[in-house]
Amino acid sequence: MRKYFKYLLPIVIPLVVLLLPASAFPVEGLTILQQRVIALFLLAALCWVLEPIPIYATSVVIIVLELLLLSDKGIALFRSGAGSPEFGELLSSSSIMATFASPIIMLFLGGFFLAMAATKYRLDVNLARVLLKPFGSNPKYVMFGLMLITAIFSMFMSNTATTAMMLSILAPVIVLFGKDDPGKTAFALSIPVAANIGGIGTPIGTPPNAIALKYLVGENAIGFGEWMAFGVPFVAILLVFAWVLMCAMFPAKQDKIELSIKGKFLKTPKAIIVYVTFAATILLWLMGSSHGMNSYVVAMIPVAVFSATGIINKEDLKKISWEVLWLVSGGIALGLALDQTGLAKLMVNSIPFDNFSPFVVLGGAAALCLLMANFMSHTATANLLMPIMAALGMSMSSLVPFGGGVTLILVVTFAASLGMSLPISTPPNALAHATGNVESSQMAKVGVIIGVVGVLMSFIMVWILNLVNFI
Repeated sequence: MRKYFKYLLPIVIPLVVLLLPASAFPVEGLTILQQRVIALFLLAALCWVLEPIPIYATSVVIIVLELLLLSDKGIALFRSGAGSPEFGELLSSSSIMATFASPIIMLFLGGFFLAMAATKYRLDVNLARVLLKPFGSNPKYVMFGLMLITAIFSMFMSNTATTAMMLSILAPVIVLFGKDDPGKTAFALSIPVAANIGGIGTPIGTPPNAIALKYLVGENAIGFGEWMAFGVPFVAILLVFAWVLMCAMFPAKQDKIELSIKGKFLKTPKAIIVYVTFAATILLWLMGSSHGMNSYVVAMIPVAVFSATGIINKEDLKKISWEVLWLVSGGIALGLALDQTGLAKLMVNSIPFDNFSPFVVLGGAAALCLLMANFMSHTATANLLMPIMAALGMSMSSLVPFGGGVTLILVVTFAASLGMSLPISTPPNALAHATGNVESSQMAKVGVIIGVVGVLMSFIMVWILNLVNFI
């Protein structure tokens, strides 16, 4: 029976929620559509945690069920009574379908094109070779160099792809360590830690960042350059802390280490187009306020250039992480349903959060997100929590002195990326654990400390930036 538990639970609980009378819920004024959204939310949460089906498939199922049960073009039987106070207003089917082509999805697509082109024309490996030269042969400085390069790459490339590449560069080096040398553990662990931290630096570094942008609109809108202005210093400080921590916990016995990365920059016309487009796209992202284009429009430039020049061909398109885009789009659709049916606002208003200290709310939200992110996908965690946090941030007057909803959203976003205590927490952790050089207990010790310190640091940094009216 236990074997079928993960398949039955995501079906049974949402069905029970759908069949319960509105009076059974502890919230007054719940509409039929809001009750359906609760069922969909539970379905998504249970499927993302238990994974009876792939997590990207859950997103597609959520979008389809929203179209069938909540939209103006859904099944006629489920639209009976639409518009009445007891039923609620149906969602536009076009807006639900548009989540597959949201500007957030286009931003990530542009990032994927840049990463694929950089890998295909060896820009990443050659940059690593050049940038690691100044760090010499002392193990602790070489490790810092590896962490720095990994973090930089993770700002613009998939954390998983970056980790796989850097671990392959590191493989012949780890062999040089003695069997009982703790330095071997430090080196193997430094790559996933740096990849997870580095992804925080840009809006395209990791999906939770892009999901946060969906809720940072209007007065709270943050551009690509603005995100990097506080994201990069945060990454730099936390990266140095992580490096010092791992050097202290796993000091290398070896005095000297040599990294051998072979290769040279390609000088073919296509390679030059990749270099120029990569540099131009990043520059345009950073100078958003001067040219008037937002980061979503800029993201389409490399897509057009690489497609037109054949740098990214139809075979390359098959290698794009479409499952990540589907996963993010499902979260956007879930957020749309929570927002437009008024459920998120109703849930937040039903609890007297204003009676709580803003520190308790911020700390509780961050702790919940950090805990969830250690046991399930970071993207799924952000998908579930972000719409509720956005509604909470708008409704809590006591949060205003601390930056209001922006602070809450950013602290939760950073917490989602800092869940890295277990091999299952992130793909980079799983890759590092698979090398056999890192034990789960060692990963847990480092991950918990960095996660807690990172969350505390994010709150302090965002609060300071708010005091100086930067965000």
